[in-house]
This record gives sequence, structure tokens and C-alpha cells, in this order.
Amino acid sequence: MIREFPLPDLGEGLTESEVVAWRVAVGDRVELNQIVADVETAKAVVELPTPYAGVITALHAVEGETVNVGEPLFSCETGDGASGDSLPGAPATDASEPTPGDADAPSATTPERVPDAAPGPNLVGYGARDEGGPKRRARRAALAADLVPQSVVGGDGDAAAAATTVAAEHVVPRPERPRSTPPVRKLARDLGVDLESVPGTGERGLITRADVEAAASAGPAADGRPTDATAGGERRMEAPSDVRIPIRGVRKHTAAAMVRSAFTAPHVTEFLTIDVTATMDFVRGLREDRAFAGHRITPLAVVAKAVCLAARRTPEVNARWEEDTQQIVQFAGVNLGIAAATDRGLVVPNVKAADRLTLVELADAIGELATTAREGRTAPADLTGGTISITNVGVFGIDAGTPILNPGEAAILAMGAVRRLPWEHRGEIALREVMTLSLSFDHRLVDGQQGAAFLTDVGAILRDPARALTMV
Repeated sequence: MIREFPLPDLGEGLTESEVVAWRVAVGDRVELNQIVADVETAKAVVELPTPYAGVITALHAVEGETVNVGEPLFSCETGDGASGDSLPGAPATDASEPTPGDADAPSATTPERVPDAAPGPNLVGYGARDEGGPKRRARRAALAADLVPQSVVGGDGDAAAAATTVAAEHVVPRPERPRSTPPVRKLARDLGVDLESVPGTGERGLITRADVEAAASAGPAADGRPTDATAGGERRMEAPSDVRIPIRGVRKHTAAAMVRSAFTAPHVTEFLTIDVTATMDFVRGLREDRAFAGHRITPLAVVAKAVCLAARRTPEVNARWEEDTQQIVQFAGVNLGIAAATDRGLVVPNVKAADRLTLVELADAIGELATTAREGRTAPADLTGGTISITNVGVFGIDAGTPILNPGEAAILAMGAVRRLPWEHRGEIALREVMTLSLSFDHRLVDGQQGAAFLTDVGAILRDPARALTMV
């Protein structure tokens, strides 16, 4: 039986996904829950497992093609049809079965193409459906038998053994694909770079973004062969050409979300410049403490903890405006979004129940989110349900900004670069470590006084981390 696998909804009503890379080819045998493709939604690159075990008979999209939810993505011969996988000991024919001479009888060697009776799964990681009956049965010999002409098997021979032998003789090993991540393969496709010719400089030969960019800048001469521009020993300058990048995936989603936010919520931004020397000394002390050797505690983690504590005292910043119900929802907990710049664009995964975590646990969670985001492996669930966010523009050397709210959130805090500046300290001028905080908020939910109170509480903790003990 051939089963068509329709593209499922990969999270919160997404309508389409782009095929970034296939992990299988037509003719490959796949096991239950084996990853068959990397697909890019408007939020993340996700690995798509198959709910079937069998042989891939068709791929209905090429890499780079966009597929709508519900459209077939691939077809798989599962071998569980009436003619393809009978149980051991079952009779070979049935009295009601049509004979080869019947005009209307379907071909015995052509698999029947039937749709799934049960509804398909709607999330990645769904696993296989419980369809009743035996969960897994041996199919290799039965599937191989369909590929072998009847003349190969004698009347009294072992059909299964002969079929398996002949099928094995026709297996052609597939060349190993160069090791790279889905975002890097997408970049190579956009730049017209053949990954087969790119040497990987990453760990264990992994092809990195820098490798692809270097190959693209080297142009056709990267393989050592002369080009038209250098033929005859003469080098001619070629006119630069415009670069056109398709608007899709994360970039498309981010653009739509930012436009919707900017023209829906009335933004107000407040700034606060503070002396964070005590916080930086606190972070350096934790890094030198052997008790925290397995954890990477950063100023971002301290700011995140300060935001969680300050949000308890000013719940208006941890809220949502519901237009449909004409209500303001103040959340009981903090799902803290952390903006991350990736090869595919800006994503904002969030730490669930961040207000319940210790500083060390929060630092670990932020580090894990950042790693998975850069690798393009962020789960759709981690990109939804955020209540308030932080963006660290300081890592780019920026002092302050006016961040745009994530749709559905009331506030976002930008932390600027830490700089050593002359600063008033205990009645004297001294070189201190200084940071600027920028808080943007939705003026429908948060008044100026409430925004200032929240920002002041965050600043107080960063001036003196011990102040956090008074806010617990």
C-alpha cells in the first residue's frame, strides 16, 4: 500500500513550509520515526519524522520549494496492503479474489494508492499513530518480491530468498552528503554554491557559514580553473551585480510581526543609564567559583533574573491586550523571550516559567536556547507563548535603542553595551562600568509611571545585586 504523507501544521496555524533538505531519496527504506526532511516554517527549521516504515516511492517537492499544509510531501510503500504483506500462514488466494483474467481486476503487481483513513498528525514529534493490529512486521522479503520478475523464481524455489538476493544486487549506495546545518545549506542554495566543492573547516569537517561565503566570494575560480575574466593572463574587473534574496521563512514572518506590532500597539520607550560595576564583579566572581564551573553565567542572565523579579512588582508589563474580549490579561508567570540573531534572521524563543528558576538555572536555559536557535533547531513550542522579552543589543556594541514589541507582549527591554566611563561614585569621579537600559512598552497597558517603576527596579538590582533579596 502506498501512503501519502501530507505536510502537517507545524505550530499555531502555520500555513506553509519550505523544504530545506531531504534526508532520503526515492527507493530508500525508512524506519518508523526516521527523520526524512528538514523543513523551514515561518518560525524555525524543524526535522520531520515519518510515521511510516517502508520504502520511499516519491518526493513531491524539491529542496527550496514551498509546500502548503495538507499537500503531499512524500509517498511511502508501507507493504501493509492486502497484496503486499500477508501474515505468515495466511492462504495465498481467496475464493472472492479476482482472477488474472477478470477485466476489472486491479493489477496484482501494482500497489494500490490509498489515502490515510485517520487524520494526520499536526505537530513535529508526534510519533506514529496507533492503527491497531501488529505494530511492526517483517516486510523486507515481501517488498523485494514485488521487484523480482516471476521468471527469476522457480515453481518450487524460495521466492522470498530469491527476491531479497535480487533486490540487494540492485541497491546502489548513495554518496554521503557534505556535513552542514540546514541554514548553511539554505545559504549555499541562495548563493549558488555547490557544497560538494566546499571544504569544511568546522568541527569534524562541518561546512560553516564562513566556508560558504568564502566559496561564493571566490567565484567560479574556486576550483583552480581559469575563468573568462582571467583567461590569457589578463585580469578584467567585472561589474558588480545586485543580490536578490527571496522574502520567506523567518524573515517574512518577522517582518509581518514587526509591522503588525508597530501599527497596533502605541510604543513608548524609556531609558535608564546605570553603574553596573557591582553586577560585573558579581558575574566575574561566579565564573571564578569552582562550584559554578559547569555553568556560563553572563550579565544577560542577571538582567533576566532582575526582569523576572521586577515584573512581580509591576505586573502591568507582563500582560497582554485582548482586543476580542476587551480584556487585559496579566500573566501569573513569566515566559521570558530572549531575542537571538541567527543566520536565518531574528528569532525570539522564550524560557518557560523563567520566574521560577534560580539564576544558575536561568543562565543554563538561556544558553541552551541560544545554541539551538543558532543551529536552527528551535522547537515551535519555544517560539510561542512569550509574555515579556529581552534583547541584548550590547553584544553588537550598541549603547541603546528603541526595540519593537513582540506581538501580544506589553514590554521589551534592551540592554546596551557595558562601557568603562568616568562616573560619579561616592562623591568622586572614577572609572566605572556603565550600561544603558531601554524599555519599550505598550502604552495601552502600561502607563509612564508603571514603566518607570519597572525600569527603576531592574536598575536597582543591577547597581547592587544584593538588592534582589528585598524583592523576592
